[in-house]
Amino acid sequence: MKSFLSLAILFLFLKFTSTSQTYTGEGGIIPDDGTTVTFTISISELPYSAIDTNWGLESVCLNIYHTWDSDLEMALVAPDNSWVDLAAGLGGGDDNFLNTCFDAGSSSFIILANAPFTGTFRPMGDLGIVNNGQVGTGSWRLVIHDTYPYADQGALTSWSLTFGFEPSTAFPFESSNLPIVVIHTFDQFIPDDPKITAHMGIIDNGPGQRNHLTDPFNGYDGTIGLERRGSSSQGFPKKSFGFETWDMFGQEIEVPLMGMPAESDWILNAHYTDKTLMRNVLTYYLSNRMGRYASRTKFCELVLNGQYWGVYAFMEKIKRDSARVDIAKLSQNDTIGIDLTGGYILKIDKVTGTGGQGWTSPYLPPVHQNGQTIFFQYEYPGYDELKPQQEEYIQNYVDTFETALFNFQGHEPFDHHQYMDIYSFVDYFILNEISNNIDGYRLSTFFYKDKGGKINMGPVWDYDIAWGNAYYCNGPNTYGWSYQFGQYCPDDYWQLPFWWDQLMTDSIFVQELRCRWESLRMTIFDNDSIFNYINEQTAMLEEGQQRNFTQWPILGVWIWPNPWPLPTTYEGEIVNLKLFIMNRLAWLDNNIPGECLNLSVPENSDRRISVYPNPVRDFLNISLPVDRNDLIHIEMLSATGQVIQSANLRQISPENKITLNCSGLSPGIYILKITGDDQVFSEKILKIE
Repeated sequence: MKSFLSLAILFLFLKFTSTSQTYTGEGGIIPDDGTTVTFTISISELPYSAIDTNWGLESVCLNIYHTWDSDLEMALVAPDNSWVDLAAGLGGGDDNFLNTCFDAGSSSFIILANAPFTGTFRPMGDLGIVNNGQVGTGSWRLVIHDTYPYADQGALTSWSLTFGFEPSTAFPFESSNLPIVVIHTFDQFIPDDPKITAHMGIIDNGPGQRNHLTDPFNGYDGTIGLERRGSSSQGFPKKSFGFETWDMFGQEIEVPLMGMPAESDWILNAHYTDKTLMRNVLTYYLSNRMGRYASRTKFCELVLNGQYWGVYAFMEKIKRDSARVDIAKLSQNDTIGIDLTGGYILKIDKVTGTGGQGWTSPYLPPVHQNGQTIFFQYEYPGYDELKPQQEEYIQNYVDTFETALFNFQGHEPFDHHQYMDIYSFVDYFILNEISNNIDGYRLSTFFYKDKGGKINMGPVWDYDIAWGNAYYCNGPNTYGWSYQFGQYCPDDYWQLPFWWDQLMTDSIFVQELRCRWESLRMTIFDNDSIFNYINEQTAMLEEGQQRNFTQWPILGVWIWPNPWPLPTTYEGEIVNLKLFIMNRLAWLDNNIPGECLNLSVPENSDRRISVYPNPVRDFLNISLPVDRNDLIHIEMLSATGQVIQSANLRQISPENKITLNCSGLSPGIYILKITGDDQVFSEKILKIE
């Protein structure tokens, strides 16, 4: 009895049975100051020299008293520093982990359980990775972190490790048709901020090639600064991450990754609530095809601290850069004249995450019954980098635009047009409406101004709960306008600015909208065109999504804010997405306002001119009569009459043939206009991809 008491005082005892051995460690306080606390079990002897798939760690059990469980993250670290995430961000505002055991062989998943989590569950991470042939003796550490400091203190009262002949086995991930990203955090939890130092390797053998975990890191092999990212999405167990590529001194270095232009800022997007895994990817693809920059993306599979973590979208962070948001760099010396006028990137968003500094619009949103306002945030340059003259300039410019738009009475003068790039507003409107994005215009909403330029809307960002993937505020429906969000959810604090209601009274905006819609529906917004892209991505994800939903078994499970009914298969998720798109396109076809007046072209007055091929992909040939040697003026116009290209020519080739390079044009309808001394030729041109 005394021997047992002495062991209890030392907080360590060894229980021998015929099939398993359990080692129990001491508990202690879980501080509420944001620091990480470590509890240790030191094992000096085991029956076998190594732990593996024949005999090894079976389970980890613990008791924790703590309010608001989702604040906690916990991990087990083996003697060889193998790191296993047990639980993180689970349980919401409920309390405690009581008699909670983690076993990789359990058919119950901790991510689907409720507090106080009594029972045996499969952990978030891969408990089997510790049974890798390592010597099991040494220090085993339970690491716990309260991610919400200065709110509530808790305590670990006990914990234990059980070894036996039914060891946890590792997730069977060896290779993929997708690139593989491997990250090690060196015994660190990944915070929201600041970034921690980690190592990242990328295995990417190229299109059509298999990628194996045993292959060398050929896409990147170096240091990164790593953090969690997102707002509400940080509450999901499968986290999204942001990172910078660093040199050995922790300084940013620009590196080309995944076939994308060199930069230092990148994102790994988890798409946890989007079970198609592709809503953001689809939106950015459509935006880029429209000629509007959006983040480039590439699917990959992530291995984090030796644990398979699922399918992610590797993507560019929105940033001022010649290959991203291509606007002038604004230095602190740019305080007068034309240099002061750009470039700036602003956003409308929650103040969580990055940013938070800015100013409140003097104009209220259309719905403001609960005191809602619109707050503009500085994205680039950051508030700390702005000079007072720059801060004053961009505020005055946006305020002047808002004043002109607010005072617009639906007819001339159209004073607000001198402050806005109307075509970017049209495209931004279309992408939010086609996806019925309930966060559109009011959250994750970026706009920018280049040097000497006007306000441009975009880039588009954060569409994982768009395309019918939200149960509230008209989100699952294929009818109704997203810009009228306030009519569906007047009590939501995050309303959208008055801009869009007012622009829908602008006859020029509405005409441009109608023309652009008709052009897009003939090309990149054609049903088959969109569905073909979805089919391509679905085929690419065929094997990866199966692993992803084994690791995160949420198909058929309600995850905020999924609408009902819930498909139980990945194929069902894809079918739902396609049905939404088909019905949404049909509704917009019938409800996009206005009339496109500029698609008609003058009668061809010179029948001897021929243009081919039409439709065109790259090069458009124009054959003129051999007797034409006068000065001619050539224009390529958008469907709404905007001049895209123009040139004056007198000396033409001996065959009187002109070749225009159309490869840089976005798919859509254009008007070719040729004007000579006494004749005019016009023809519609259809640009295809």
